[in-house]
Amino acid sequence: MDAPSSLDAPPALLLSIGPQEPLWLVLAFLLGLLVKRFGLPALTGYILAGFILHAAGAKGGAFLDQVADLGITLLLFTIGLKLRLSLLASPAAWGVASAHMLLMSAINALFLGALHALGLIPGELSTGTLMLAGFALSFSSTVFAVKILNELGAEGSRHGNLAIGVLIMQDIAAVAFLAASSGKIPSIWAVGLLALPILRQPIGWLLARTDHGELMILFGVVLALAGADLFELVGIKGDLGALAAGMLVASHPKADELAKSLLGFKDLFLVGFFLSVGMTALPSWESLMLASLLMLLLPLKTMLYFFLFLLARIRAGNAWRAASNLANYSEFSLIVGSVAVASGWLDPQWIAVFAIALSLSYILGAPIIAVRDQLYRQWRPLLKRMEHPIRVAGEEDLSLGPTHIAVFGMGRIGTSAYDRLDQALPGAVVGVDFDDERIEAQQARGRHVVRGDPTNPDFWTRLRDGVSNIEWILLALPSHQANLMTLARLHETGYQGRIAATSRHPDEAEALRERGVHLVYDLYQEAGQGFADAVEDVIFKGEPRAHDRPGMRSPTQPEEHP
Repeated sequence: MDAPSSLDAPPALLLSIGPQEPLWLVLAFLLGLLVKRFGLPALTGYILAGFILHAAGAKGGAFLDQVADLGITLLLFTIGLKLRLSLLASPAAWGVASAHMLLMSAINALFLGALHALGLIPGELSTGTLMLAGFALSFSSTVFAVKILNELGAEGSRHGNLAIGVLIMQDIAAVAFLAASSGKIPSIWAVGLLALPILRQPIGWLLARTDHGELMILFGVVLALAGADLFELVGIKGDLGALAAGMLVASHPKADELAKSLLGFKDLFLVGFFLSVGMTALPSWESLMLASLLMLLLPLKTMLYFFLFLLARIRAGNAWRAASNLANYSEFSLIVGSVAVASGWLDPQWIAVFAIALSLSYILGAPIIAVRDQLYRQWRPLLKRMEHPIRVAGEEDLSLGPTHIAVFGMGRIGTSAYDRLDQALPGAVVGVDFDDERIEAQQARGRHVVRGDPTNPDFWTRLRDGVSNIEWILLALPSHQANLMTLARLHETGYQGRIAATSRHPDEAEALRERGVHLVYDLYQEAGQGFADAVEDVIFKGEPRAHDRPGMRSPTQPEEHP
């Protein structure tokens, strides 16, 4: 490829990326806010900010690299906190990942070869170069997919697990490639990593004694960095070490709390990653055109995922959602490109092509996520005919039984609501959740809980008896977006019963009411009211008496003075 031309020469440096210069943060914030107004994830604004910063001549440097690396490390650590090994053992993970990588690498190489034959890619391109570029473009972005799943509250959903399983298998393949390309094999001491499970108990012991504030955050950061450094020491990619460290405490009762405590820090540091993507390379018109042409492969990439998931006996709805989570290019292409350029296998301008293709796939992929359910409803008759007649566990039809109240989301709030209603109306309540471990725990305690994702259009077609006999539906899903999506599905079914939903902020409550929710439960406001009710019971009903409990005084008990 030729040297860059018309988009090339940056002006004098206007901004610097560092802790002493806040203007880059201001730009990231303003563009993130702007794209949110158009219904796009804020990450697309951060990438645009990176492009602008690069065009202004700003340089990322060590500081931005460190921020981005920490964001990726914390991201993979939090994935590990929710990961089950059984997920990776499923053919829907390793089978789909392997087949897709092989097929898409060949398709990408053929596409690039055709562009070269048409004169759209000048210069010499060997078969090896084409295969290497095709391999780099075959992967999907872990950062993008997990960020989207976090925003939708769908990390533990069926389609979320499918996407994460495929991404982790791709990460393992990436590690193997990097080891082979650098001629660097893991140290003999890497065998010792097989003994890591024996650390689960002492690490869990420490976590159990960790506070709920900054000490827990510090514990999570230390554990993530320690895992990454340990793997690096034995010649394995540190990202996998962070993932493994998270898996060590995934079964701990405080794992979910630890993930939530790190959420804000992870998202903040990932801003640095998305900025660095936009600042990777200054494109030429040629590289911009080639990256734009690569967008033509994204529909093919997505449909290949979809058909492979169907072959793995996944329902069309989950296959479609998982495939759309993966409809992008990966940050791994930049890593492969860097290694290949350093080894003299690729022209340096391929880095710009990969960076622009990655950025464009993020920008185009975000609005597709927003409308994917509408697209699925339009195409459902065709897509459903492609399903395998025999499905894997968790994809079968289901029934809510002879119940009158359904609780969607069996976390702490949903479980408390279920128990209270079940006491008043035994046998009339059913819980619905998409997290397999949570469902097993709920069923072990005797609760009537079924597996399902109410945000998924296919969930409603799986219900043999529908929801016509359900008088109340309670929405206690992990995110406001998930509640809104479920409301949309309910309205599509023509549901005539009453709906209650949880909210955390006044604007969320208003949005729920506008969509026909009869009762909105403000978690923070009602928690305060519930606390006051409990205190009132103690004070006026005397059960237990206030002065018999440490730290409480009845209204008739005089205050003691020293």
